[in-house]
Amino acid sequence: MPERQREGVRVMAEARADKPARGWPAWVGDPSRWRRHGWFLAVLALGTALRALAMLGYRPALWFPDSYTYVVTVFKPRPDLVRPAGYSMFLKLLEPFHGFGMVAAAQHLLGLATGVLIYRVARRAPRWVATLATVPVLLDAYQIELEHLLVSDTLFMFLVVAAVALCVSERPAPAAGVVVAIGLLLAAATLTRTVGQPLIVLLAAWYVLRGRLRLAGLLVATALVPVIAYGAWFYATYQRVGLVGANGVFLYARTMSFADCARMDPPPDLRVLCDPRPPERRPPSQEYIWAKDSPLVLLPGITFTKETDDLAGRFATLAITRQPLDYAASVLTELGRTFTWGRPVYPDPEIYAYYQFPVTEPGPPGRYPAQVGADYAKLYERGAIGTEIVEPYAGWLRAYQSMVRLPGPVLLGVLLVPPVAAVMRRRGRGRPTPWPVPWSAAVMLLVTPAAAAEFDYRYVLPAVPLACLAAALSIRSDVRRQCESKKEFGDDIPRNVQL
Repeated sequence: MPERQREGVRVMAEARADKPARGWPAWVGDPSRWRRHGWFLAVLALGTALRALAMLGYRPALWFPDSYTYVVTVFKPRPDLVRPAGYSMFLKLLEPFHGFGMVAAAQHLLGLATGVLIYRVARRAPRWVATLATVPVLLDAYQIELEHLLVSDTLFMFLVVAAVALCVSERPAPAAGVVVAIGLLLAAATLTRTVGQPLIVLLAAWYVLRGRLRLAGLLVATALVPVIAYGAWFYATYQRVGLVGANGVFLYARTMSFADCARMDPPPDLRVLCDPRPPERRPPSQEYIWAKDSPLVLLPGITFTKETDDLAGRFATLAITRQPLDYAASVLTELGRTFTWGRPVYPDPEIYAYYQFPVTEPGPPGRYPAQVGADYAKLYERGAIGTEIVEPYAGWLRAYQSMVRLPGPVLLGVLLVPPVAAVMRRRGRGRPTPWPVPWSAAVMLLVTPAAAAEFDYRYVLPAVPLACLAAALSIRSDVRRQCESKKEFGDDIPRNVQL
């Protein structure tokens, strides 16, 4: 064989060796692509290892008082008066596996996927910024613990982050299919936690501001179809309009932190809901929903009947309109708990303990409704339920949780990054930057529970990824504009900046 032919065969053989397997993307076989994302992959690997520890140390999952209600809805499909059924539908999809361990594993995968989404959307920032934006969701010990709890927050977080990620992804002309996907994700989020409803308006407003009215209308219509369908199911079941039947009750409980009947002068039918104790001596708001001595619970019938909910809603409306400044101060007080450095015990030791990896195995549920749910949970698991604590894995996680978390002031700093960057930006040329979308969504998810219910640690965590994404996008915008300016004037662009 001539020398030239031998050389050609050698080159072709090397090309075949370097070529990735058929069916795999080209980047799979490109080591340089993996090296460019090395820091993020290291964080992702550590987050995966921590979640594996949770699966090994606390088998199969951790329970919360709400968990049992969700399981009941799996076997008795009907709308719940307090919580929408979205998370129960998620559990129903996983029922064929007959194990809550599979539910916990799926939620851990959703947590990892949320980190990947944030990195993907923020990829045009400096890579260290995009990687840093994923650290709270991937490595925060309380985030991992929340994923291991059988509650709706992890699913809700993923759905919201996915919708926002699609909304702010850079594309010259968003396709109608993308907008439909955003609407369906927001509908699923709303049916998982009702606090997702305002996000439909928020993301539609983003398209309106960009002059895409038809896409805004398409998003709202797509999101409302499943929501209205669920509302029709709720109405057929209870003859009541809405997605849940507890809005008035929760708002009443919220106003009891400041409501003063001497100043409100309520009519006789509302006076039964007054608490004669001064506000500073009253229990946390949630006690007015569940405590046996609550004025609301002492009324005849169950707490969430239409009559009771309407009565509570009227009381709350009167309290807010007669004491608006007290209401605003109360909301700010609850919101301020988000940004404290430590984690004070709130609203009570029982609820606070659910957010810690436990030292001893939790006991059976105490309340009657939870006991009913526990019976259905045994059907789901096809066996006994509970949480087995396995050492040393559980001890490693407890030690990790005592050291690694996102302090409240740091979250406040992350929220301040986008507006500060916008103020410091000297020129506003080019199309609008998308950071206001995740930033306003994060703020909305923090403010709404403080305004309508009360502060709870698990309500904070779903807002954290959006706040970090907003900060990364605002930094990306500044870097990108600086690079475009250098292009315009013929300067060299730094090699470590990715456009």
